[in-house]
Amino acid sequence: MDTVQKAVSGFSLDLGPLKEPLGFIRVLEWVFTIFAFATTGGYSGTTHFKVNCPLPQDSKDVNAVFGYPFRLGAHPYTMTFCNETSNGMYLQGNFSSSAEFFVCVGVFGFLYCTATLILYLGYQNVYRQSSRGPIIDLVVTAAFAFLWLVSSSAWGKGLTDVKWATNPSHLVESCTVSCTAGEFPSMGRLNASVIFGFLNLILWAGNCWFIYKETPFHKDPNPPATMEEGVTPGP
Repeated sequence: MDTVQKAVSGFSLDLGPLKEPLGFIRVLEWVFTIFAFATTGGYSGTTHFKVNCPLPQDSKDVNAVFGYPFRLGAHPYTMTFCNETSNGMYLQGNFSSSAEFFVCVGVFGFLYCTATLILYLGYQNVYRQSSRGPIIDLVVTAAFAFLWLVSSSAWGKGLTDVKWATNPSHLVESCTVSCTAGEFPSMGRLNASVIFGFLNLILWAGNCWFIYKETPFHKDPNPPATMEEGVTPGP
């Protein structure tokens, strides 16, 4: 209880670090991390094609809905034939592992950014009092940079597979009757998520340098003069 009280009493809001690269880049990471997992986790799309029927019958529209986490075979869609009979169909493919990994990295990155911003702005004296804080920050930030590289690459490949599996031109190839491909589902949001992933990679990797400068591993090339080295007394 005493420890908690000391921690709360030691809080002192200082917006100064936001003017430095260390704090400013962390805010950018916080924002782009939200964009990365939000554009992926909330996605829902529809692919469709038509079953061609002889005149005077109208063509039958077939709509297949899919979305995060992209287990395409989990949700059936109905294919209606010209004789008014119907059949349950499924999209093929399970791309949930890469999508969920990408979102997981984003969520944990968001939580880490939130925690470190509180530390930078409220406990800056605690952060810089010892070398332990900057060293841990450097290691975790470098680890997240690596995770963004892996997860963004995996999700980029997963998105390519999702596009192929939901492409109407690909779906009509498996039709047992005459079908015509409809419009390709809108995936601009998912394309943006991959871009945000690689932007996060650049931000987190670049921020490692500014955190490194806070650690004892970085030596100031122009250290301040000490009393011993110091100032030559005047006449």
